[in-house]
Amino acid sequence: MDPRGRRALVTGGASGIGKAVALRLLRSGAAVALWDLPGDALDAAARELSASGHVRAFPVDLIDPAQIHAAAARTLAEFGEIDILDNNAGVVRGAPFLETQDADDVRTIQVNLQAVTRVTRAFLPGMAKRNSGHLVMMASAAGLLGIPGMAVYAASKHAVIGFAESLRLELRKSGLTGVRVTIVCPSFVNTGMFAGAAPPRLAPWLDPERLADKIIAAIRKDRLYVREPFIVKWIPFLKGMTCTPLLDLVGDMLGMHSAMDTWKGRGPKA
Repeated sequence: MDPRGRRALVTGGASGIGKAVALRLLRSGAAVALWDLPGDALDAAARELSASGHVRAFPVDLIDPAQIHAAAARTLAEFGEIDILDNNAGVVRGAPFLETQDADDVRTIQVNLQAVTRVTRAFLPGMAKRNSGHLVMMASAAGLLGIPGMAVYAASKHAVIGFAESLRLELRKSGLTGVRVTIVCPSFVNTGMFAGAAPPRLAPWLDPERLADKIIAAIRKDRLYVREPFIVKWIPFLKGMTCTPLLDLVGDMLGMHSAMDTWKGRGPKA
């Protein structure tokens, strides 16, 4: 899909990867709706991005289904039907599972998975009616394998991949081949969300600007997966072709299993 002349919605668009993707969509000729928590960050992002094109900011807390429903109705009424939906928003709590609380787990699932299905449900019917659209699902390399210190986060990202792959096949089965899906699986991205973590060897910090370029290229070329950096592309092969002890050994040697030991994030609710 060529973004020019399209309307795009980016959740978590006030900062990080979402803001970088929004900027590139604007530069490509799309109009962009930003969804994020109400506050100065959303207002500032909208002002900054408006220099590059048409932007509308819609404050919404993705934990709250009623707010999602209201924001979707307002977006459709004031901004128009959505052609490109980037389900970008996410949270992480870096700690061993036995050291986290139910509230941490619930929040992670609500933002990383339930918000994705709810926001998709709000805008997919319009895409299906037109048989045209592109869904971007922000997963993670942690959605391809387990990572100590982020068990529920990894579970939510595994679920996003399962949801996206199944939805793609449902659309194909229904003849809605004009609605495409891209699943984004990056390793550690340098946005502050994973501050304090120690990226594994062969998987250095990813620049959100460069990752955003990859996402836009995937939208243009209808690519199903964006896996970055290069070693992440090998994860499915390694899981399928090696035994568990060897895979564990590789994870230990690369520092993957200790990557979250020093995580700080943006605070207790990063």
